[in-house]
Amino acid sequence: MQGFIHSFETFGTKDGPGIRFVLFMQGCPLRCLYCHNPDTWEKKDAKYSYAPQEVYRELDKVKNFVRGGITVSGGEPLLQAEFVLELFKICKEHGIHTALDTSGIFLNDKVKELLEYTDLVLLDIKQINPVKYKELTSAPLEPALKFMEYLASVDKPVWLRYVLVPHYTDDEKDLTEWAEYASRFKNIERVDILPFHQMATHKWEQLGIEYKLKDTEPPTTEQIESASSIFKSYGLKI
Repeated sequence: MQGFIHSFETFGTKDGPGIRFVLFMQGCPLRCLYCHNPDTWEKKDAKYSYAPQEVYRELDKVKNFVRGGITVSGGEPLLQAEFVLELFKICKEHGIHTALDTSGIFLNDKVKELLEYTDLVLLDIKQINPVKYKELTSAPLEPALKFMEYLASVDKPVWLRYVLVPHYTDDEKDLTEWAEYASRFKNIERVDILPFHQMATHKWEQLGIEYKLKDTEPPTTEQIESASSIFKSYGLKI
């Protein structure tokens, strides 16, 4: 079995607890307007092809300072759920904490089996308004909500992630509805607000893809604090 890989990061500090080994998978069905890694969209563009045991050997090389565990991100790792499942099985045999960074776009028996070997899910629910979610991602919102509900049903620990994009995800009504929805679930341990930035602009240009957010400014400190206060008002840990 081979996984289509975009890249590795051996000192991840924002992708789960502790210092993480982060594996970025190739391929994603979403087309988020603010995507930081549009070069991961097409599986055929993978830079590497590894077997699960080969990825583990890369992790094993840096295990002395990667004390947090492994996080598999993307792209969208659920596109290669079978590969990630086999990798996580190996990691659990060696007592390594496993985290999955996903949009929750897929939920089938293979994904459910993968979640049995997953210690933590980093879930991006990018908007709560279904029309705006579709405009932002080109995908429907419903799968992400069903994924969240399944995680709650199996009491899987979750860190929710929310990218704050002026004019797209910062509307007070949307933030309030998102917070009210998230507050229903007792398995959500925290919410990470990720401020939009322009650091991926060059990737879009290199790929010849129109970047519709090129004139969008990052959120101000006040906008971030406003979103935080709304989430906190519903008992969510930021």
